Amino acid sequence: MASSANRLAPGSPYPLGATWDGLGTNFAVFSAHAERVELCLFDPSGRREIGRLDLPEYTDEVWHGYLPNARTGLIYGYRAHGPYQPQDGHRFNPHKLLLDPYARRLAGTLRWSDAVFGYRVNSPRGDLSIDRRDSAPSVPKAVVTDDVFDWGDDRPPNIQWSKTVIYEMHLRGMTMHRHDIRANERGTFAALADPDVIKYLQSLGITAVELMPIHAFVHDRRLIEHGLKNYWGYNSIDFFAIQPNYLSDGSRHEMRVAVRRLHAAGIEIILDVVYNHTAEGSELGPTLSFRGLDNASYYRLVPDNRRYCINDTGTGNTLNLSHPRVLQMVMDSLRHWVTSFHVDGFRFDLGVTLGREAGGFDPGCGFFDALRQDPVLTRVKLISEPWDLGPDGYQLGRHPPGFAEWNDRFRDCTRRFWRGDVGQRPEFAARLAGSGDLFDRHARRPWASMNYVASHDGFTLADLVSFTQRRNEANGEDNKDGTAENYSANWGSEGPSDDKTIVETRGRVRRAMLASVMFAHGTPMLLAGDEFGRSQGGNNNAYCQDNDISWLDWAAAETPENRQLRSFVSKLIRLRLEHTALRSRHFLHGHREPAPGIFDISWFNPDGASVAESSWTNPEHRMLCLRRATRNADDSVSVLSFLLNPTGEDHVFQLPEPALPGRILIDTARPDADALDLKEQKVLVQARSAVLVYSNLPAPTQ
Repeated sequence: MASSANRLAPGSPYPLGATWDGLGTNFAVFSAHAERVELCLFDPSGRREIGRLDLPEYTDEVWHGYLPNARTGLIYGYRAHGPYQPQDGHRFNPHKLLLDPYARRLAGTLRWSDAVFGYRVNSPRGDLSIDRRDSAPSVPKAVVTDDVFDWGDDRPPNIQWSKTVIYEMHLRGMTMHRHDIRANERGTFAALADPDVIKYLQSLGITAVELMPIHAFVHDRRLIEHGLKNYWGYNSIDFFAIQPNYLSDGSRHEMRVAVRRLHAAGIEIILDVVYNHTAEGSELGPTLSFRGLDNASYYRLVPDNRRYCINDTGTGNTLNLSHPRVLQMVMDSLRHWVTSFHVDGFRFDLGVTLGREAGGFDPGCGFFDALRQDPVLTRVKLISEPWDLGPDGYQLGRHPPGFAEWNDRFRDCTRRFWRGDVGQRPEFAARLAGSGDLFDRHARRPWASMNYVASHDGFTLADLVSFTQRRNEANGEDNKDGTAENYSANWGSEGPSDDKTIVETRGRVRRAMLASVMFAHGTPMLLAGDEFGRSQGGNNNAYCQDNDISWLDWAAAETPENRQLRSFVSKLIRLRLEHTALRSRHFLHGHREPAPGIFDISWFNPDGASVAESSWTNPEHRMLCLRRATRNADDSVSVLSFLLNPTGEDHVFQLPEPALPGRILIDTARPDADALDLKEQKVLVQARSAVLVYSNLPAPTQ
């Protein structure tokens, strides 16, 4: 095996990663504490190591070297030499092959064995011992790539936030049951690019797809041993590479083709990204990349006992974004996906972790500051999951300007309001108005509130009205995983039911919740499959279910009931986009008067009277009318009244003064009904239903 360093020229410390220039490849990898780094070369199969070459230069804590004639397709990895002193945070072990943190493509997958751990797993000394077995046969390697691609006239759709409707999907689960797609392409970017799939998305009216993690990730050893997988993908090992089985032909261009076709259809693509932790887990986890290159720099460690990882994420480790090189890696990754793949935005998993400094969460932290001033990244959509498991981990509404945030208070309140819980009306009113109590500061806009009633994490919408208890036995954790409180109701029978009354009630509640999401100020998000009744059989934590539990059932989507629901969802989205009063670009406070006696936002009881303070504080008062008005470009005024009846009895609502000619645009109790002109100022709102009434005041004559 070759081991001389004289075959490598000095090269350059920038850019990090493997960069092919047509004549050879430059290799550069950061490590502040390594004493020596070897570049390991493999044969085309990736199974046999054919050479080890010392990186000859060390500049600004970057090891680098240039290998002449090294072409794209070359498979490589690193071995880092340095102190193995876990008590000081150092875990160097040159017997472990390490993945380049900047690898653009991977060869092979992780095969679990004790050899992938830096310590002897069964040693009495635990992770203080060192394991000298070669891990190379068991770990994925990096591949030198060339990212040249002809984007032609591709342009980002640049959908305004106020017109954005997001569709959260799992790339694999979306198309595994699409039998009109070739078997080898199902569950990949090739399937997402299929014209029929894109046509389906267009028919719904959504403006953006949000893909659950597509970065290369690892399946946990425990899951593999139980015949399960890390289906969701929140276990990244590389922030620059695509999960290999998401590409039908292995080419990264497959994703670019999908992006280009989505853009041509007017649909944006948002990536759910996981920069808060890595797949290496706690100090007892494997040594695959970051840990072996520089554990003390890449991870946040307990200050007075650096043997241990800080675990704000609940996954064992936390990336140290306070370190400039780790922050650089995340920023380089984000720019890579925007510049090389033309993605339109990011949703940051456990976004609070990314905003942590030594003293806790800080809206002015280095990561947020770097992101907000970046000339590339400030132009794309930024969404945060505003919590983590660390101290003071719930930070909804406290992110800096420029971010939208998943609003779980909207989710929970909407569920409880339509379940009929007492005391929900005041908060639900605030949520429908864009959650200004949370977001109306620092000139933020209503779109900062990401409104949803179901997401990948928890019950689907159909299960939300079918189960009172989770059904997670298939996960192998004795049904103890997943949240225990879902604010759900089964409406008379647990699980699927043939009882017509139960089925009708469930349908009404689902439609009412969907209307609440689409007609609230903020940014609506729809979980893939909820538009046609997708169920996970009551599993509210299907993170490990790469099977029928999680995959969308396209055959069930074609039943008459589910086709009706899909048509209804499409109608909701169309109405939202047609009426600016449903998607205000500004927070409304009831101070403006677009027409005499009609304020921009106001609240009424079913009798048409304004809601008094005594009524707001009465927990038994459940019904509500939200009226919004906006002046149009032609000086006419659009008035939309949203009538909400979460009770079990039908009720007649009196429309508030002044009396206006009106039209019912949608009645969630009658999803197939056409628009209906009102003959009087009274509207029947059936039990557990909502009605949207539209009025238009012509522009005053001159």
